[in-house]
Amino acid sequence: MAKTSVQEITIHNVETGEIITRPLTEDELAQAAKDREEVATFAEAKAKAEADKAALLARLGLTEDELKTILG
Repeated sequence: MAKTSVQEITIHNVETGEIITRPLTEDELAQAAKDREEVATFAEAKAKAEADKAALLARLGLTEDELKTILG
């Protein structure tokens, strides 16, 4: 089965049982691209925050469990 480059959406109307599969509109494609960028930005920020936290704990000579105990 050949893959196509057209992205599609499937809409299932549960009341009528009708299933529609159609290509994404330009607006939907733009929104999907924006969503992917936001997810990537969030993931990068989360990874940086985790790395900064690990570096701080290392400088303090503490484990995460020890910090949790101190902060109570």
